[in-house]
Order: sequence, then structure tokens, then C-alpha cells
Amino acid sequence: MKKIYVEDSMQQNYNYVLSEPMGENFSSEFKPDLTPKDMLSLGVFGGKYLNDCQKEFPGDWFVGAKLSSQGKDISLNYFSVDASQSLSEWQRKGWIASQDPRGWFQWYCRYYMGRRSDDDARQIKRWKAFRRHAGAVRKYCEKYDHSCRRKQRQALLHWAYDSRIL
Repeated sequence: MKKIYVEDSMQQNYNYVLSEPMGENFSSEFKPDLTPKDMLSLGVFGGKYLNDCQKEFPGDWFVGAKLSSQGKDISLNYFSVDASQSLSEWQRKGWIASQDPRGWFQWYCRYYMGRRSDDDARQIKRWKAFRRHAGAVRKYCEKYDHSCRRKQRQALLHWAYDSRIL
């Protein structure tokens, strides 16, 4: 088991243990299409995610990642649309757990690396609930018509669903 120590702008004096091999032994209910590296290279969250905490994650995740050194830049998103709410809105809705102050994607990155926590079931339940958007894309769009429901397609990418194949 490896221990990860976190010191960044949103989390200080936090550590966790990697108890599973990277990318393996996921819950049987959790089968994401995309890895965190895939998501970062496709363009998610307007390039404004994990910018100040890259030391925590494997360096190869950031090779080819579409990141913004300034503010959110929606042109970096795969579908070039804004499909996310602000962190303050996520906090207001109670979606943020203290162990992952950046939200679902931070949880997923840590889970992918091998951390398991008492928040896993809640986050996996949220991920499963989000797939309803894939159903809407399938219902209302021709397959591979990336001009149809671009905001939903981008949001699906944010949740590790590969909406490019819908």
C-alpha cells in the first residue's frame, strides 16, 4: 500500500492510501468508459481542473491534457460548450465531500489510482444516475451526430461516459 500526501490550494494536511492497483478492482457497478487521462486529453471542465495539484497524480495523465493556465476556457472542451456548474453551486447542492473538495472528478481520479473510501457508494450512485443523459442523446440524436445535444454530450464526458460514440 502506498500513501499519498496532499498539499494544494484546496486541501492541506490530507493523505490517503492506495489499496488497489491503478485502474483495477472497481466496484461491479462502476464501469466508466474513460480514464482520467482520457478525459483530460479530450477536454473537460474548460481546462480548469487539477491545475494546482498535478503532483498528486501520474505525470502521464497531463501529457496532451487540455488545460487552461488562466480561467475556464470552453474552447478546450471537446464539444466547445460549457456543460458544468460552478464549484460554489456544487457545494450549495451538497455534492462535495470534504475528502474531495473539487468534486466528482477528483473522487474518480483518486478511485482510479486505487483509493477506496466510505464515499465510493455515493459517488458511484451519482455516476449511475448521470447515464440518463446518454439515453436522451440516443433517443433524440442520430448516431455520431456531434452537433446534436452538445451540452449533454460534454457533460457526459465530464462523467467518464464516452459520448463521442453515441
